[in-house]
Amino acid sequence: MTARLQALSEWVAEVSKLTQPDQIHWCTGTREEYDTFVSEMLLSGDLLELNQENYPNCYLHRSDPKDVARVEHLTYVCSKSEIEAGPNNNWMDPVEAKDLMLGFFSGCMKGRTMYVIPYCMGPLGSPYSRYGVELTDSAYVVANMFLMTRMGNEALAHIEQTGSFIKGLHSIGELDPERRYIMHFPEELTIMSYGSGYGGNALLGKKCHALRIASYQARTEGWLAEHMLIVGVENPEGEIHYLACAFPSQCGKTNLAMLIPPKSQKGWKVWTLGDDIAWMHLDDEGRLRAINPEAGLFGVVPGTNQKTNPNAYETIRHDTIFTNVAVTAENDPWWEDKETGEAAVDWQGRSYDTKSGPAAHPNSRFTVSAKNNPSYSSLAEAPEGVPITAVVFGGRRSELTPLVYQAKDWAHGVLVGASVASETTAAATGEVGIVRRDPMAMKPFCGYNFADYWRHWLSFEDRSDKLPKIFHVNWFRRDTDGRLLWPGFGENLRVLRWVIDRCEGRVDADTLPIGYLPKAETIDIEGIDVSPNTLEQLLAVDPQQWREEMDHIGEYLQSYGDRLPDRLSAEHKKIVQALS
Repeated sequence: MTARLQALSEWVAEVSKLTQPDQIHWCTGTREEYDTFVSEMLLSGDLLELNQENYPNCYLHRSDPKDVARVEHLTYVCSKSEIEAGPNNNWMDPVEAKDLMLGFFSGCMKGRTMYVIPYCMGPLGSPYSRYGVELTDSAYVVANMFLMTRMGNEALAHIEQTGSFIKGLHSIGELDPERRYIMHFPEELTIMSYGSGYGGNALLGKKCHALRIASYQARTEGWLAEHMLIVGVENPEGEIHYLACAFPSQCGKTNLAMLIPPKSQKGWKVWTLGDDIAWMHLDDEGRLRAINPEAGLFGVVPGTNQKTNPNAYETIRHDTIFTNVAVTAENDPWWEDKETGEAAVDWQGRSYDTKSGPAAHPNSRFTVSAKNNPSYSSLAEAPEGVPITAVVFGGRRSELTPLVYQAKDWAHGVLVGASVASETTAAATGEVGIVRRDPMAMKPFCGYNFADYWRHWLSFEDRSDKLPKIFHVNWFRRDTDGRLLWPGFGENLRVLRWVIDRCEGRVDADTLPIGYLPKAETIDIEGIDVSPNTLEQLLAVDPQQWREEMDHIGEYLQSYGDRLPDRLSAEHKKIVQALS
């Protein structure tokens, strides 16, 4: 055994001594191993077999009703100093946090198996990829990590070569909400999660590693770990441009990642490289290149159907683990807005009664290999990544924000990203129209102080003159009667075409204080129910509304105190003065 694997083996032995499992299983990552785990969970009841004729190799997991979502209030960044974690994170002293967690983990795996999961985030062998090892007592976690990451012997071989990996320790514990914490120790590249089996809390390669820890690594090493989809847009001539796009929850992120060009956009194609996370590095020529660290999709099911997202719907028709969906009398998975079938049994295994609320949990999920997606791009496995033409931010605003506009330069674009906001929906909170700021769509996921995060983004301006252009989109603008002005879905390709045309210098734009706005004739509205008058409303900018918006943005930025970069303050002041 090499010295590098010796260090891993010693850590596994140390955790075994603490948690006292009955046995230890080193995961190989083979399909045969996955099938064995599925068979064992079918016997134990942790998985239920779905209709294999209609949904081959698909299974249902029902989690504890008290364990159905991420728990942001119990998620901590344990930096040595509280200011390092920033006001955007919950903070606990790392010594105190470790004492708490080690107490939880002591003896917690008695009677259980501890699974050792070596995994790779990103294409195997890519210089942009990073490695991790998760120790867990959950076979459900292992099965999901098989679908979500490149795990097993190949990842272990690369860990042996590099000698570097993120340490992740997880136990479902007693599933007691009073004994549930997700702790991140960025300076030690370590994660500890206890008391939850839910994906975002238990699949430590996902948000915990790929964003919270990776964002800290990215600042240290000079790259970007972002909550962004990666999509390739191919024109009829075969030219492909790659976009990295950040959208807060409920803003159409998955739909855009799997966009299907409408018939009116003949010859255009859209390729999915990632639906959730992008790691971006500068190459030797100064271009920003992106990889998707994940190998699978972990998505929200409700609302997915053949109309809203046919690619996603087809993706989960086979080889999928569903969590907390309902089932029909035919034992097919069912969720709200599926548009086919009817729920017979709800997500808790009870006979469904419409009076008892949704049949599927609103946060019910699917886990599936990205290769199931009909629009999957094989370049998702390219070790060199793909060059990013544009970075696109988006939010949900019924007024104020135009359909699309372009930042004037990189620093202005960082301000655009730092001020991303969305209006809440009834589905999300029960309240409608409350504006919530989610900078860069990273608010729950940045592993350090947001002010330092913006400073890191700004630093790229001095490192390259080939950076992507930055844009903002808003598919959700409404008229005075509350009707959506833009058709959305596949028609969003028309807006992406304008974005690409701007990057290629093919169209002019109007210069406004908030950025570059499309000239009406440069947005293609032929063949859709958008009149010139409607387009005018979509592109309208109300100076008074924007003055008020900039006041709110200023107040938010100042909440980060002296740590806020002067460059960002100057950009904000520049726009305020221009609006005046």
